Amino acid sequence: MKNGSEFSAGGAQGMMDPDVDATGRSREQHERLSPLVQKVYLVLLSKIRTDDYHAGQKLPSEHDLAAQLDVSRPIIRDALCRLREEGLIYSRRGAGSFVKTRTENRTLGYAPVETIADIQRCYEFRLTIEPENAAYAALRWNETVLSTIASALELLRDATQAHRHREDADFAFHCAIAEATNNHYFVSSMQALKEHIAVSMKFHGASLMGPKSALTDVFEEHASIFEAIRTRDTDRARNEMRHHLEGSRDRVFEGKTLDLSL
Repeated sequence: MKNGSEFSAGGAQGMMDPDVDATGRSREQHERLSPLVQKVYLVLLSKIRTDDYHAGQKLPSEHDLAAQLDVSRPIIRDALCRLREEGLIYSRRGAGSFVKTRTENRTLGYAPVETIADIQRCYEFRLTIEPENAAYAALRWNETVLSTIASALELLRDATQAHRHREDADFAFHCAIAEATNNHYFVSSMQALKEHIAVSMKFHGASLMGPKSALTDVFEEHASIFEAIRTRDTDRARNEMRHHLEGSRDRVFEGKTLDLSL
């Protein structure tokens, strides 16, 4: 997570150039980033967040990444540049790019998911924080983080059109919203929950693939969250996120949650 000084927030707003985003790019530079660069950036960001590319690991070469993602090397180069500017990777001359260690996410830890009841507990916890993530994101987003949310949404749209559910893009969407809050507690909580959320997303993804596919409905839920955030409608963002999480829970449990009374 970026330090608070990197965002336009509170009294610091007057000290920052409104035409420069959190990575130091001017608006003109940011607008030149192509949608394809944004997509590749998000794919790589998701792999870093989910530890597919773990701290200290060397990333594949530009040539290999271009082949894997079916894009040109300049696209890969621009996406890597953004990751580097955001402090997520670093480069060694002649050796390639490596994932940086992110120590701020090591302070939280939750017991692993072991039962169906734990999946329900995870949904309960997410329902206490993620609606507020969405509300604060609507209040505080800047162009850089909004484009990250939009790129995740685009990946979800592509997957929906291909009749697939992409858990990595789904998690990236929710994490980008947490980052838009400019509150590292929200971000750390989401990162600490990534393995737990991955379990529930696998169940949720399976529930969407039946004869009456709900993939389109779920994409529309994500799109409604994004639109509420984009228009800075905090109440709607909060409510849309709650509606989405409750819908996800109900699809997993077929509307029949467990009685967790002691």
